[in-house]
Amino acid sequence: MRTVAPFIALTALVLACSPSAPPPATMPTSPTSPTSPAGPPPVTSANAPADVTTRAAANADLAAVTARFLSGYLKRSPTVATGAGNHAYDAAWPDVSASGDTEVLAFVETTRAELARIPRAALGEQEQIDAKILESQLDHMKFALLEQRAADKNPLFYTGLIGDGFDALLEREFAPHAERMKSVRARLGGVAGIVEIAKKRLAHAPRLHTETAIKQNKGLLDLCEKGLAADAAKEPDQKAALEAAAKTAAMALRDFQTFLEKDLLPRSDGDFRVGREMLAKTMRFELDDEIAIDELARGARELLLRTQEEMVDTAMELAPTLLKTTPAARPGTPEGKKKLVRAVLDALAAERPTNKTILTDAKRELEKATAFVREHDLVRLPEEPCQVIEMPEYRRGVSVAYCDSSGPLEQKPWSVYAISPTPRDWTDKRAQSFYREYNASMLADLTVHEAMPGHYLQAMASNKAKNDLRALFASGPFVEGWAVYGEWLMAKYGFGGARVRMQRQKMALRLAANAILDHDIHAGQMTEKEALALMTDEAFQEEGEAVGKWNRARLSSAQLTTYYYGFTELLKLRTQLEKAPGFTERAYHDTLLGFGSPSLRHIRTLMTKASSSPPTVK
Repeated sequence: MRTVAPFIALTALVLACSPSAPPPATMPTSPTSPTSPAGPPPVTSANAPADVTTRAAANADLAAVTARFLSGYLKRSPTVATGAGNHAYDAAWPDVSASGDTEVLAFVETTRAELARIPRAALGEQEQIDAKILESQLDHMKFALLEQRAADKNPLFYTGLIGDGFDALLEREFAPHAERMKSVRARLGGVAGIVEIAKKRLAHAPRLHTETAIKQNKGLLDLCEKGLAADAAKEPDQKAALEAAAKTAAMALRDFQTFLEKDLLPRSDGDFRVGREMLAKTMRFELDDEIAIDELARGARELLLRTQEEMVDTAMELAPTLLKTTPAARPGTPEGKKKLVRAVLDALAAERPTNKTILTDAKRELEKATAFVREHDLVRLPEEPCQVIEMPEYRRGVSVAYCDSSGPLEQKPWSVYAISPTPRDWTDKRAQSFYREYNASMLADLTVHEAMPGHYLQAMASNKAKNDLRALFASGPFVEGWAVYGEWLMAKYGFGGARVRMQRQKMALRLAANAILDHDIHAGQMTEKEALALMTDEAFQEEGEAVGKWNRARLSSAQLTTYYYGFTELLKLRTQLEKAPGFTERAYHDTLLGFGSPSLRHIRTLMTKASSSPPTVK
């Protein structure tokens, strides 16, 4: 999972944004391809034909509209701006009131009118894609405000906003500590205002959402009452003011806690299932593609069954070294196949990290993965370092790892691969279950997904594309799809042998199960019993992992499908384009990542075009 700024109400600085950034170099078909033949002489203002002049004017108009939009977007969503690396608004909060929504909608409509005045046919190829990206984001913003209405229905909207508002300031060292603490103080002073708006707007939330918000708000309270003590101690000149601001924020959060527990919870009778129609709409925006939700779920079930069969083959390969008894032949019944796979997974689960070793283990796996990518020349390696850190306590208990990278507007790029010991209050039994799921072989696969060549490498490549529109609105399916594709790629070349391949296949079961959960919970009536059976019996997940995913699937819709959709679409594209003579991994991947992070429908267009262009030397 790569951590990204959430879509809140909205986000400013006048950016030197150029949506007309040039496309990456043409994808070569081999490392020694000849250069393209010389083209016509360059066009000058004196001999420019009318169509070239018209195109230049249209491209300039789009650049201006995009710059104004991004400026206004970031100004209206300062917490997103902080995460993206624009620090002009680090002391501010977005206006999440009803009147703030109205102003944002007016901003959206103004931008849409400006965009509509630009003749699409006159734009360059790259610019036409950027115009579509901008149009999609405008539609998404309108949909979020008018139809999803999280500010009225979901208390997690507010706890998430407040947490994200402080997280980047506290955890990212983009500026001196003293400077960041000034922004923290200012945001602490604004918490009471957000709480008052939340109390006015929240009506009938789903019960699970309110219960989860109650837990999150307790964490925010702990941050304000205890968690800032060390930061305050580092700044003697600000200590008293920071403590006073934290106390004021804590009072507001205590008031919010009472509201959540005594007022909102008793009337939290909303349905966590969004329904078929809303799921289809949300999926359309989340995937930025025209999809049929039933077809998507059917494809996920097919992947589940296909991967289960592949796991039997891998289990047969591992059985002689991992099991005391080796099966004489490949099992023929579904029960026998599952029994064999489960036995091999249990043996792999016995090889697991501990709280004392996991940080060192993760560092070693990152070194091995980096060396493997370099040795096989799979993709251009990032120049920026990736630091492996111990996950902060307040972020533990959900997954064992995440990647956090600098935003596209940050002056100095960086990445951290955070790895998690279990929370201090967990029992030994719960911790063992956690590490059975995230065992040594799974840690190797997770390192591929989160860091190399997954999220860390992709984020650094995306930042280099220098297209602020694509970077700020990075496609979730592309980002997650690339990370899962990275797992497939490394396993294809033998990274970690059959042990890691087995875990990669288990992760494929997980992403298929995620998509099925998304569909059957929100477009159907899947029960907890059915969901847990899918995850534990069909996808071989540990019970603790499955329970957590059941909760996550009810708290959100469409996001869980991004992993499956992104991976399968990237694999389809790769299968299509690798047939070109002289195809190489390095050239293909460098070209793919060089476009930034647009959605899959645009990647298809860009890559198909690149693969058919005359080759050039890179």
